[in-house]
Amino acid sequence: MLSNNVEAFLALLRAGLWEKDVQLSRFEHIDYDEIYRLAKEQTVIGLIAAGLEHVTDCKVRKDVTITFVREAAQLVQCNLSMNQFIGDLMRRTNQSGVEALLVKGQGVAQCYERPLWRANGDVDLFLDEVNYLKAKELFREIASSMRAENKYTKHIGTMVGPWEVELHGNMRSRVTARIDRVIDAVQADTFNNHKVRVWRNADTEVLIPSPDNDVIFVFTHILHHFYRGGIGLRQICDWCRLLYVYNDQIDRSVLKKRLEDAAIIPEWKLFGGLAVKHLGMPEDAMPLYEGQTKKIMPILEYILEVGNFGHNRDGSYYRKNPFLIRKAISLWRKSGDIFHHYMLFPANSFRYFCRFICNGILTVAREIG
Repeated sequence: MLSNNVEAFLALLRAGLWEKDVQLSRFEHIDYDEIYRLAKEQTVIGLIAAGLEHVTDCKVRKDVTITFVREAAQLVQCNLSMNQFIGDLMRRTNQSGVEALLVKGQGVAQCYERPLWRANGDVDLFLDEVNYLKAKELFREIASSMRAENKYTKHIGTMVGPWEVELHGNMRSRVTARIDRVIDAVQADTFNNHKVRVWRNADTEVLIPSPDNDVIFVFTHILHHFYRGGIGLRQICDWCRLLYVYNDQIDRSVLKKRLEDAAIIPEWKLFGGLAVKHLGMPEDAMPLYEGQTKKIMPILEYILEVGNFGHNRDGSYYRKNPFLIRKAISLWRKSGDIFHHYMLFPANSFRYFCRFICNGILTVAREIG
């Protein structure tokens, strides 16, 4: 059973996500400090602020309203600055002969009723093989710092001024090989067949993957964080809004075939049940929806426990302990997560854990070799 405050939080989240009226009088005393904490942990402050505007049956305390309005105003300013930066960055990359797509973040934010109220993060550029190599050279000139490249995911984190920009040569999840093969095929379809849509960001046209392809990238990114340490409600809200806005453009037969090839139909259906039951996603906009099951609650409880990207968990052991002890603690934590996930998705939990163990052994061998 969810607590009174969590139920109230979810009610406000649904109201903000779908811009619908909400009644709070059915809840007992609401601790708005707890609502604020949950909103921060799940990075949905803007959605809760929007939800408060739709309360119809009682008056929310003025200090609570002011707090959320102030936070929403800060989000708007931050998003406006980021959008301007993205426009400038895309013009610069184009002038340098680098063709890039925008994934996640500000691209999916355009699916919201209030895009500027969505919590932003970094800027993710998605590139084919040729443009990824060009982008690496360009960012060596314009970035103030560049982290080491992950060869498998072709991922490089950079800083350009105050903004974090990530270069993605692919969108692999690192969960299972089957998932990554499907992601690679969708990537090839995106670039080879120019499967894109356009976000007009002020006077700049920003390319984003087509809805059919973007929904695969967004959902497999959810699974990436779910299996690898923690996912937040914001990412699931993004998925819901993308499916809802482009419901009539998504080819459900293609989607089903891709999910089958990736062996993630169970994950899709269970997260879809969570979206309908707790986030208010319209049933007819959720592909493959087959109703709700009792397994929904363990996912929601896990999300609320670990927070967005697992930020609720104490990560100080990484700074305090030597390498082998850090690895032992990580293995212990991962084992607990995998046991939890195995009860929901046994096949992919086992596949992922085997992959995790093999990679861990190779990492330890390199470190002590």
